[in-house]
Amino acid sequence: MRAIKTPLIAALGILIVASAIGLLTNSYIQLIILFLFVNSIMGMSLNLVNGYTGQFSLGHAGFVAVGAYVTAAITTKFPVPAGLIALPYFIAVSLGAGVIAGAFGYFVGLPSLRLKGDYLAIVTLGFGEIIRVSLNNMSYFGGALGISSIPSMPEIDLGGYVISTFATSLIFAIFWSIICFFVIWRLLKSSHGRCFLSVREDEIAAEAMGINTTKAKIQAFVVSSFFAGIAGALYAHFTNYVSPASFTFLMSIDAVIMVVLGGMGSMTGVLTSAFIITVLPEILRSLKDYTGGVDLRMIIYSLALILIMILRPQGLFGDKEITTIRRKNVSSST
Repeated sequence: MRAIKTPLIAALGILIVASAIGLLTNSYIQLIILFLFVNSIMGMSLNLVNGYTGQFSLGHAGFVAVGAYVTAAITTKFPVPAGLIALPYFIAVSLGAGVIAGAFGYFVGLPSLRLKGDYLAIVTLGFGEIIRVSLNNMSYFGGALGISSIPSMPEIDLGGYVISTFATSLIFAIFWSIICFFVIWRLLKSSHGRCFLSVREDEIAAEAMGINTTKAKIQAFVVSSFFAGIAGALYAHFTNYVSPASFTFLMSIDAVIMVVLGGMGSMTGVLTSAFIITVLPEILRSLKDYTGGVDLRMIIYSLALILIMILRPQGLFGDKEITTIRRKNVSSST
């Protein structure tokens, strides 16, 4: 009972917070909140490759697309259960989407991760575009029109207390965000994570110490692709529509910006930058009311990113976590 008490209290707290947000916000703000978790998972997963393993991948959107399309194909062709049974169903579907995206990551990473630097970036960008163009020409997946009418998370009736669609979606998003953070965090604390870090610091020295650097890079790439597929599954359920136009290389660029802006090798930094990347453009959207309809949103957004990179080239957190910074501040003050 003690073991399950904390998770139950946490789940109850999340349920209360989700219900309160659902009652106090409109659908636009709710969608931004859900996209925040999608971007967080996408950024954390890419950080494993770009930040902790020291590689440079530009094809992350392709794996997000795989996860989104797998989820869309399954949920639109097979009936979705009602009630509490729907939650395990959606978790299983998203897990399957992640596994298939991870398989794609393995077959993409096997030949490409033998390259380094700019060559790796170009190859992964090419594979990402191959996935998008292939989906664009597959009539089974709707071609250029994509797949619509993807089911959202259902309302759940708990004996008179109804959990709204947004609340179940938020619980679903928080669940996968915690899983992503915990898996990557524990992986980095293991021997595999030390292999990733050694490849980042000095690949030649790592090979001299007997580490199979290609295997380590592929492992990081597969895990990263798996969680990119999970992010794609969340995206499909939250938007109810997917098309190849949603997964251009600009999505990969956004993921890279999250990693670089937050700090290469900082989970806290990626989560902070995911919040900035998601919220800042939406805050600036209202500027059109004061500029006579001229959209200066992306100009100001780009200038803000440039200034941050000039003033803080190592990213907001560098390679540190917020716990490390706080511990350092406490020790210096004493």
